[in-house]
Order: sequence, then structure tokens, then C-alpha cells
Amino acid sequence: MKQLTHYDINNKQQQFPITIVCDAIRTPENIGMCFRISESFGVEKIYFHETSPNTENRIVKKTARSTVEQIKYDFYTNFEVIINQLKKEGNTIIGIEITDKSINIQDFDFKNHEKIVLLLGSERNGIENINLLDYSIEIPMYGRNSSMNVIHSLAISLYEVTNQLVNYKD
Repeated sequence: MKQLTHYDINNKQQQFPITIVCDAIRTPENIGMCFRISESFGVEKIYFHETSPNTENRIVKKTARSTVEQIKYDFYTNFEVIINQLKKEGNTIIGIEITDKSINIQDFDFKNHEKIVLLLGSERNGIENINLLDYSIEIPMYGRNSSMNVIHSLAISLYEVTNQLVNYKD
């Protein structure tokens, strides 16, 4: 067995019809990691709230590495406006959030949705307005804690979504 370096690996580069909306995420490390994780999973675009740390923040830059240049992103001002705009563009809005209507992520059929928005709530308050969601999904957890870091949730969710989409055959 030989450990490979970045230079030895040639990933199959693929983009998926997935957009990420970060609902007022304030931690620079989370913003940077959102770029890294999203780029790794072939996300089309990320939206950040205007009050989130921007890409000039040194911690965002350090954490994101070069992925800031590799993925489209934009900032929004009004949560309801951006969500309604994305709905009009044919996206299904899926919140990664524990609600009384949440569906276990492993039971959700992402293949039935042409364009997907994964919505991440803020670190402190969750998703601003869950009534704008088409669906909410939850990640099964087996410990005492009922939540995890927002970027860990994103990584797990993107793994499940892309796994379903890449293995989908018409």
C-alpha cells in the first residue's frame, strides 16, 4: 500500500444541480469550509448572507484555500427574496434542519428533484423561516447530542445527495 499525494489523484470532475444557501452563517471557518466542501462535491453555486464574513477575510481565505476561485458564489440581502427567486428558477428548497416534518436523509429521494437547494441555518438559530422550505431533512444521530456543526451537516448531506445522483440511471 502506498499513500497518494494530491498530485497522484485525478478526480472525476463533475458538477451537480445543487445550490447551497447559508442562512446568516457568521463564523469565518464555516464560510471557508463551505467553499471547500461544496467544491469537493461539485456544487454549482453558494449564496451567503451579506453579513457573513466575505472572501477577503483572512480566516475564510486560509480555510477555503483556492476553492474560492473554483466555485460560483454570491451574497444576498433578504432571505425570503433569495429563496423565492430560487423557487421560481425551479429549485426544490431542502433545509438541513430538525423539524416535526423532517425526513431521514437516507429515506429522501433526491433523484426526484431536478434542481436542489440545500439550506443551512445559522450556527445559533437554525433556519430563519422554515415555512419557506419544500422539505426538511435530518441526519440520524445516535449519541446524546441532537445537533452537529453546520459544515459537518453539509458534508454528510452532500455525500448522500451526490451519491444518489451519481448512481442514478435514467
